Amino acid sequence: MKIINIHKTVTADQLLSLIELKLNRRFNEQKQTDIYFTSEINGGAVEIAQPDLYEGFLFRIEIKGEELHITRSEHYVDDVNSLTVESILNGIFADLTDDGKVTLILEG
Repeated sequence: MKIINIHKTVTADQLLSLIELKLNRRFNEQKQTDIYFTSEINGGAVEIAQPDLYEGFLFRIEIKGEELHITRSEHYVDDVNSLTVESILNGIFADLTDDGKVTLILEG
């Protein structure tokens, strides 16, 4: 799990909207491919998946105040698409902040 502080509160709906707006466009620009990811709110958390290629979610993001608790599926840790999505998500999380600053609290 990775925990980051975005120094402001957001709702799952706000996070989902931003991911839906930016993730697939940025992924396709970087990878030059037609792979598209789905995102939805499940149990209050935002989950990102690609059901044609992967079983279950790739990322699950829980919002706890100003912190985002990010779980990456253990099955796809070294997968190049998963790593690309993680990099894009880091940029999206910075987009959520007022000043682009994100603080890493825990990575492991």
